[in-house]
Amino acid sequence: MAETRHLFSTPFLIDRLQSAAGIGMLRDAIDAEMMRDAAGVSISNLGGWHSNTQMLDWGGEAAKALVFKAMTMADEATHDAKTPQARNLQDTRFGWVPEMWANVSEKGNANQYHTHPGSFWSAVAYIDDGYDGDDDPSLGGELQLLDPRMPMIRMTAPDLRMLGADGMPLPSELSFRPQTGMIVMFPSWLQHAVRPFEGPGTRVSIAINLVPAMKKPH
Repeated sequence: MAETRHLFSTPFLIDRLQSAAGIGMLRDAIDAEMMRDAAGVSISNLGGWHSNTQMLDWGGEAAKALVFKAMTMADEATHDAKTPQARNLQDTRFGWVPEMWANVSEKGNANQYHTHPGSFWSAVAYIDDGYDGDDDPSLGGELQLLDPRMPMIRMTAPDLRMLGADGMPLPSELSFRPQTGMIVMFPSWLQHAVRPFEGPGTRVSIAINLVPAMKKPH
């Protein structure tokens, strides 16, 4: 039997926010910004409210703490090829320039497929998943991730699926159900979307882009 090797995996990081008080402070800051700027902006969102990308300016200390957590996650998952002895990115030539914004979704709101050009890592922190404890899958609102080998599903026989390392057919799209207090991170080139949200509550999330930049010499 032929040997099969599975190459070019895509990292998807999952962690938890540890401070309930911090989550509450983030929610309060978002509510205040919604009152100040009710129109928000429209980018990938289909309905709902999307803040400007200056949440670091108006989000308070809790926003700074969240960005620090995201940058720490990125440091631990990134390697600088010209600093091979470094254990993580904190010890290398690079740092991160973050941008940050909030999304608030009600029933029927969604986000279309998109990427984040110009960034390296993108993260989403879920301040309130909006499910109110209901695990009914019909409530939607999942984070959708599209196979980055996108041409695969447009080839000669799109109904065929290659087998993965577990022996199961490889999907062309994955669904990830958010949870309150969860933070996820993935490469900014990975196409992602949010399915229409039908939960009984309000979905509140924060998105973060991390742009790599050379550190200034001391």
